Amino acid sequence: MRVAIGLRLEGDEDWATASAYVTEAERLGVDMVWSHESWGLDAATPLGFMAARTRRIRLGSGIMQAGTRTPALVAMTAMALASMSGGRFVLGLGVSGPQVIEGWHGIAFERPLTRLRELVEIVRRAVRGERVTYKGQVYELPRSGGEGKALRSSARPRPEIPIYLATLSPRGLELAGEIADGWLGTSFMPEHARVFLDHIAAGAARAGRALAQLDLQAGGVVAFSDDVERLVAARKPGLAFTLGAMGSRQPNFYNDAFRRAGYEHAAREVQRLCLTRKREEAPPRAPYELALKANLLGTVSMVRERVRVHREAGITTLRVEPAGETLDERLATLARLMDLVTATT
Repeated sequence: MRVAIGLRLEGDEDWATASAYVTEAERLGVDMVWSHESWGLDAATPLGFMAARTRRIRLGSGIMQAGTRTPALVAMTAMALASMSGGRFVLGLGVSGPQVIEGWHGIAFERPLTRLRELVEIVRRAVRGERVTYKGQVYELPRSGGEGKALRSSARPRPEIPIYLATLSPRGLELAGEIADGWLGTSFMPEHARVFLDHIAAGAARAGRALAQLDLQAGGVVAFSDDVERLVAARKPGLAFTLGAMGSRQPNFYNDAFRRAGYEHAAREVQRLCLTRKREEAPPRAPYELALKANLLGTVSMVRERVRVHREAGITTLRVEPAGETLDERLATLARLMDLVTATT
């Protein structure tokens, strides 16, 4: 089992500390670092910064928001990052949600999965060095009625760039299984893995391949302590935000995923509190067991067990956020996890 971490600069934008974190994670044996985007920093630029400071660790956009860039620009960015990193770049894509796509970017959140499928198809043609022509429901290249002509990228082809999808809805999960090289899972609990993986497997079967051909990434916050109550309490505000505020009333893909896993009442109640401006009442309603199942928390033996159940559920890469107030604390947590993963693999 491999390990991946996230790169989050928003809040302090301390690039020196972020660089130290990623370079030490590389030394510890971490396989991949993901750079996300929401409505702060973009996903791609920090990876260029890290590409110059690392040698082995893979660098992924986790995720780049589909629809906010043209397919050609996504391909150009991917090829540039693959070039400067010596082939270590991984393109992670997701549809985001209407609050961000419409509120921040001013783009209609329409046919998101169709847009994502077409985006992947066009990007793959471009990075292979093909002359790109395409006529879909969302994209048409060249644009009909204009003076444009079909072009081939002038950059060196990069057909090896892997594409991962971050999807949560049943149809989105099937799409990942059908067309992606890997899946970035959130709201994931290994005890309820079939809620996600059955759909991914169905999509993979439709494409004539096995689930085992995808890199399946999921995990959560990892924190060590004998005081499990304290660790769970620290996770409840974030869990409540995911259940209640990571989306509109319709849709909230994260809330829907927890509901499909059997937490219908709690998911709806936390969402109701957040949507009726009672957010301070929401964290206590987030189930204790949900915080435990969606993360890797507790004593060494408890975290070891979480590593085991993720592996047995089919997760091939643990994607984690090591807890800690300081860089040294986060690295210490990560080092302990790496020892456990090595010992249980």
